[in-house]
Amino acid sequence: MSSCKDQEEHHWYEAKCVCVRGPIIVGAGPSGLATSACLTQQGVPSLILEKSDCIASIWQHQTYDRLKLHLPKQFCELPLLDFPKNFPKYPTKHQFISYMKSYASHFSIQPRFKQAVLSAEFDHVLGFWRVKTQDCEYISKWLIVATGENAEPVIPDISGIDKFNGLVVHTSSYKSGSEFKNQRVLVIGCGNSGMEVSLDLCRYNAIPHMVVRNTVHVLPREMFGLSTFGMAMALLKWFPLRLVDKILLLVANFTLGNTDQVGLRRPKTGPIELKNVTGKTPVLDVGALSQIKSGKIKVMEGVKEITKNGAKFMDGQEKEIDSIILATGYKSNVPTWLKGCDFFTKDGMPKTPFPNGWKAEKGLYTVGFTRRGLLGTASDSIKIARDIAEQWRTIKDCNNNSCNSHVILLKET
Repeated sequence: MSSCKDQEEHHWYEAKCVCVRGPIIVGAGPSGLATSACLTQQGVPSLILEKSDCIASIWQHQTYDRLKLHLPKQFCELPLLDFPKNFPKYPTKHQFISYMKSYASHFSIQPRFKQAVLSAEFDHVLGFWRVKTQDCEYISKWLIVATGENAEPVIPDISGIDKFNGLVVHTSSYKSGSEFKNQRVLVIGCGNSGMEVSLDLCRYNAIPHMVVRNTVHVLPREMFGLSTFGMAMALLKWFPLRLVDKILLLVANFTLGNTDQVGLRRPKTGPIELKNVTGKTPVLDVGALSQIKSGKIKVMEGVKEITKNGAKFMDGQEKEIDSIILATGYKSNVPTWLKGCDFFTKDGMPKTPFPNGWKAEKGLYTVGFTRRGLLGTASDSIKIARDIAEQWRTIKDCNNNSCNSHVILLKET
């Protein structure tokens, strides 16, 4: 008779139903990996379901080449494993991906790839979660939603865009400005992605026209040689949030000048408070602002309409455009697959605010929804692992003591 381990390794995908002794984690990005590692440290097995064919698929397939971490590496480490010491202060995209691959290897994390979750719903009769993919159903006492805030690109509905003769791409498909050499490019969005894509376009002699629809905070990435984010975190230990915001804006105005004069109006709410309340991240400038001041990046008001060969703007201007890049961000996809649960808003964010949004009811947990980046992910993954570990220790071993696997494959008869 074959062992449970043999059954798991042999013909896994022939199974139509899988009973998972530990938690099911949806998503093999940084949030899923961090939670799995923390559970492993606590002696709790888990199973990650990932719709793509690799870990950190957004980082590997949907980011531009010149991307670097916006924050110093000490604020971006996952729990239990530091970045390599030879990594620079701001690791590149490729260095961060290599770190995550090493992280998965270090903790022996082996997600089940190409398992797109179609639905997840709590079975009140059994008292378990039923998670269905395209070819299998997984059952567990615990479900951890780790798909995060940035699961899918936001594609805005812009009048006339379907009639545009040129290329229209989201930044999730943008790799390098080399594809747009010498073109007039409309960049819709002025967050960190919009700013960096515009800067990258300048390096290939393209003429970016960056649309600024709303107010935006632009801060220097560093102040007096120190990380702006690190300085803010240090100040928050001693001073109220709004006072820290005032200090940051005072230094920003001193180092960058009045951004209102170049079409970048600041919100009335301070940068940290705005981030905490709305999730809107301040732009950490890495060179785009100087290109705006020099006129190489054109700042445009909101788009009124896209035409066949260009765009009309709210201020009455009209420009001929060769290509359009949508730097319009990402959104959660949780409402499309998590059923019968009112813990999330219609926008796919936990209704319970940070720092208590990591735990719901009936064994449901969330990680990667704090609006506080990888620091928030690390914090929540540690809490989740500790909470589940306490429950795990009270559960008796599997009736079949010869079964060492944390999954039981139930084949269709």
